[in-house]
Amino acid sequence: MKVLLLKDPKDRGSGPDPYIQELGLYGFEAALIPVLSFDFVSLQTFFEKLSHPDRYEGLIFTSPRAVEAAKLCLGENSKNEAWRNSLKEKWNTKSAYVVGKATASLVEEIGLAPQGEKCGNAEKLAGYICARETPNSSPLLFPCGSLKREVLPTILKEKGISLESLTVYQTTQHPSLQESLKNYFSQQGIPASITFFSPSGVRFCLQHIQKFSGDLINQIKFAAIGPTTAEAMEAEGIPVSCTAENPTPQDLAAGIKKALLRL
Repeated sequence: MKVLLLKDPKDRGSGPDPYIQELGLYGFEAALIPVLSFDFVSLQTFFEKLSHPDRYEGLIFTSPRAVEAAKLCLGENSKNEAWRNSLKEKWNTKSAYVVGKATASLVEEIGLAPQGEKCGNAEKLAGYICARETPNSSPLLFPCGSLKREVLPTILKEKGISLESLTVYQTTQHPSLQESLKNYFSQQGIPASITFFSPSGVRFCLQHIQKFSGDLINQIKFAAIGPTTAEAMEAEGIPVSCTAENPTPQDLAAGIKKALLRL
């Protein structure tokens, strides 16, 4: 059975993408199509804020791209030296909150100790943060994307936890998305399952999937990597056959297997 994953390939290192590898263990023939393109912005401002850990209670990273922005900030030799010599140690006396294992592993790469990676989504992470932070203290620094949802900021505000958001990347549709989807459907046919990995992916892909699958769209079992993406799918009228219990290759593959066994 063919499974289409609407996500970028594994960002770093060698070897197969872990989602393709895990789905392969179940006998699925999985393919990836990159959906999103990212432009990094305000990196100098971000570094200036990272240079003053004394002004913040900690950091919040809810996406791998936000950590990539931090890595780009620290790319210049002088900035990297400042980070290694003093800034990293000072930030490590504070909390670095994250959503998901992918973001957590990138945070570890810049020398910080992630917390909250098992929360799975921003709403759960917000509750985790509120249980650990003191109201009316210095703000948490929140580097984020242009399409960030307001769930986490709203919950923290309600609990009196101060937050300083900074947009460090803009999210746009991948330039080859439509052509890639067209080629997939013409060459591979209708997949048994399609997985969305973000609300942005739903917005950018849905019209193309509807066009290329036509009346056969009802044969497709649609999956979501998490509850936020599932909500976006439901808002567009897409029946969600499964939502991964956690945003991991293992949980997604198990969920898709169950959904397809119900055929």
